[in-house]
Amino acid sequence: MALFPFCKTPAGPVRVTRIQLVLYCLLLSLVIYFLNGRKAAVSVESPHPIFHALGMDRTDMPVIKATAPQTPLETPWGAPLVWGDTQKSAWHRAKFAQQGLRIGLLALVVGTYAQYVQRFLSSAEIHFLPGQMVTYYILTDNPRTLDPPIELGPERQLKVVPIAELPGWERLARRRMVLLADVIKHPISSEVEYIFCADIDQEFVAPVGEEILGDLVATLHPELYGMPRNAFPYEIEEVSSACVEEDEGDYYYTSELYGGLVSEMYSLARACSLLILQDQANGVVARSLEESYLNRYLIDNRPTCVLSPEYSWWNSALAPDVRVHRLVSLGRKCEAYDQQKGNQCKM
Repeated sequence: MALFPFCKTPAGPVRVTRIQLVLYCLLLSLVIYFLNGRKAAVSVESPHPIFHALGMDRTDMPVIKATAPQTPLETPWGAPLVWGDTQKSAWHRAKFAQQGLRIGLLALVVGTYAQYVQRFLSSAEIHFLPGQMVTYYILTDNPRTLDPPIELGPERQLKVVPIAELPGWERLARRRMVLLADVIKHPISSEVEYIFCADIDQEFVAPVGEEILGDLVATLHPELYGMPRNAFPYEIEEVSSACVEEDEGDYYYTSELYGGLVSEMYSLARACSLLILQDQANGVVARSLEESYLNRYLIDNRPTCVLSPEYSWWNSALAPDVRVHRLVSLGRKCEAYDQQKGNQCKM
């Protein structure tokens, strides 16, 4: 039998079943809990101002304090994500320090970019793989830009590779991968074991050591680090060989610094140059030029080592707040200055 078999109403007695009674009790408990929650909300700290901007009062939702995100040390496919001051990076440096490796650093210098050569090389002498055998390869349309020659340390050398003049930024971007493939094939492949390609308008401002060494190394684009996948400026036109589908891609990589084993870098440069030539024959230009093809290749051939934005940083409101800046773009800094002052720093 029901605990309270009847309730009197003006219309007469109504039977209340046991199930109905349980539901009434549950509803009453929820009302009490909700009222207590509203009182407690008055004593917690004010929510983020965005709630006020959306017209939401602090009693409309609970205040949740987010925990600070941890710095990732590994990619989803298990490759190291390198931050220079971690224990893993220290272990990596110790592992390679005594192996007597031969490493190349390549940069393309054309036109007005000659103004950056001395600063790039001087800073590399201080911070780029100190203690290792390093060869600088400078591809230039004007070898005189290397005068006066910079004084190099022991087991460091500079090789100038003359190239034809490449006027115009788009033409340069289309030709760089072809030039890289050619110079890796000869003479680089017989002279060094690792080769890194860097933009010349950069400066090393903190140590860049053996932690960067890997079979295929890419660097995260600083303005897109931590951004959602739909913010990445992948090529989306299906007619382009650089096209990336919506379900592809983990990171967006910068073309400011990438490298690896000579064999891996030759494969990368060769594949990208063929994609660029294919699009050029069809009258197609990828949205981010050479960087679009680089990202297409690195989606199909995931890097074995990914460098954090410490290794490619510039002064931008979108760049992450990383503790150490190791390689800083001077040209990008000028571009930001241009937008504010209307001056011109970069070609």
